[in-house]
Amino acid sequence: MAEVPYQNMENPSAAAKMAVHLDPESQVEIRGMSFSEQSIRRAFIRKVYLILTVQLAITMAFICLFVYHEPAKAFTLNNPWIAITAFITMFAVLIVMACCGELRRKTPHNFIFLALFTVAQGLMLGIVTIRYEANEVLTAVGITCLICFGLTIFSLQTKWDFTMMGGFLFVGLLVVFVFGFIVALFPGSAASSVYSACGALLFSLYLVYDTQIMMGGKHKYSISPEEYIFAALNLYLDIINIFLFILRR
Repeated sequence: MAEVPYQNMENPSAAAKMAVHLDPESQVEIRGMSFSEQSIRRAFIRKVYLILTVQLAITMAFICLFVYHEPAKAFTLNNPWIAITAFITMFAVLIVMACCGELRRKTPHNFIFLALFTVAQGLMLGIVTIRYEANEVLTAVGITCLICFGLTIFSLQTKWDFTMMGGFLFVGLLVVFVFGFIVALFPGSAASSVYSACGALLFSLYLVYDTQIMMGGKHKYSISPEEYIFAALNLYLDIINIFLFILRR
């Protein structure tokens, strides 16, 4: 099979997660804000999950397109500029959203930038799935759904407060990011399996962390209700990264 653009690169979605957490302003807001009213929190959570559902639906549409539509596969393989454009767009939009707090809180600009990021990320994921069989992709999707559902329930029910683990998780993200480059330079089945397992575990913990940050309530830290785009983006990146690490197992 022809080589897929960026197939040997470090997971771009993992790098995207790192870019989001490098935003000092967002970290201050996450750790300094809490909900004062239950009604505001419930409305915020509904909005976040609605946005997340739309993001995942768009992403799944791109994945299905590249898994089942052979002309789309061939066209993409013969035109590497598509992957390059999507890659650049994804990171450019993400950097703008991470660095410009007012922009991601201002409607409709925040939705426009989130839509651009989601389309670019969905296109990148579709391109990644070209090198896998349809049953492998669908299996990874199914496993990801089960894991995310289970972790969401766990994060709502557990008495453990994961919101204080932000620093540890970011260090883990740096380690996984560097490990990914090492695996790319010195490939091997054992190292690749360890990398995939570590990545899936890390972003599973991130999903619990980001869910509790969004829920607020009894947890020590919570996110501002104005940051619904930021909250949805974090959950989306967690889910996408879990999927990618399971897919490359």
